[in-house]
Amino acid sequence: MDVATILDQLQGWILALSGAAWVYPAMFGLALVDGFFPPLPSESVVITLAVASRATGSPWLVGILVAAVLGAWCGDQVAYQIGRSVGTERIAILRTKRGRSTVVWARRALARRGASFIIAARYVPIGRVAVNMTAGAVGYPRRAFMGYSAIAAVVWGLYSLAVGLTAGAWLEDVPLLAMAVGIVAGSLVGLLLDRVVRVVLQHRGEPVEEPADDEAPLEPAGDVAA
Repeated sequence: MDVATILDQLQGWILALSGAAWVYPAMFGLALVDGFFPPLPSESVVITLAVASRATGSPWLVGILVAAVLGAWCGDQVAYQIGRSVGTERIAILRTKRGRSTVVWARRALARRGASFIIAARYVPIGRVAVNMTAGAVGYPRRAFMGYSAIAAVVWGLYSLAVGLTAGAWLEDVPLLAMAVGIVAGSLVGLLLDRVVRVVLQHRGEPVEEPADDEAPLEPAGDVAA
């Protein structure tokens, strides 16, 4: 069996799976878990399903969008509550050098431009977890967080669909390649946003590196009225 045949079979299998009814709850679950466990790339799944919908007419794009947005929003609330309950120092992924650096960035960003950073962080896997957990840890008002994270989830869902549909239209005859291109493009945008945000912070004189040992520990602040 040659490579072309294998790829054709893989493409057919992915397209067939995308039409199954369980795709919608699975999309919700992946987006939910991705809110506090960034190794699961839910935007890649949205992009893949958008390409599949462009190629075959299924799954239903509105259903995927609703499932992804609701899952992302709920995942953000879980991350917020984890931060509020246990802080950030007990979360393994945030105890690494990059994780601690991102938490410092998140704390300073929330204090100065909370709304814009909650929305922007949705595109940066570790960044969104750090921002959302730090928001809970420092007592960022819950109602405001819920509203801003809702905006972030909707814009993120529409963006992910747009990437998938664009890749599907561009590479209409080769859906598997369109999926790969869409996923790579989505990942690159996240990395680019992460770099841009850090450069902007550094330009404004706001540190984004790991705190020194004598800095105040990143423990939860006292409760703030929502």
